[in-house]
Amino acid sequence: MSSNTVRIEEVNNNNWYDCCLLEISEEQRDYVESNAISIAQSKFEPTLKPYAIYYKDQIVGFLMFNAVKEELGGYWIYRIMIDRHFQGKGIGKEATKQIINEIAKLPDATKVIVGYHPENKAAHHLYASLGFVDNGDRFGKEMAVIQYLTE
Repeated sequence: MSSNTVRIEEVNNNNWYDCCLLEISEEQRDYVESNAISIAQSKFEPTLKPYAIYYKDQIVGFLMFNAVKEELGGYWIYRIMIDRHFQGKGIGKEATKQIINEIAKLPDATKVIVGYHPENKAAHHLYASLGFVDNGDRFGKEMAVIQYLTE
């Protein structure tokens, strides 16, 4: 998958509704908040930055990160989802790479952190394939994995 076919764009007046219509797979329903809730949350917590994920000019996913550092001294990716019809194509991996590149531009960005439920096998595979490491950090029912950014 290349950045020529996958791109991310901030959620805006033209794409927010399409993000809300995206569907996750049945087995992921217990692990991911709806995109509508995430977009609403970003309106009340302005440091949260929601993005639409495009594949060949079609919205196929959603992600959101916090533009301020939080626990463990890093920037957190809050949400990432790919519509069930587009999963398994490498789109999520490419979009995650792109958002990591955006986060790396933030002040004193040394690590990116993602929390997910340990039983979410798709998330585990994605983050492990991108070099995130599990240092044993846990927050409630979620585990936190870290990608250390290098200069």
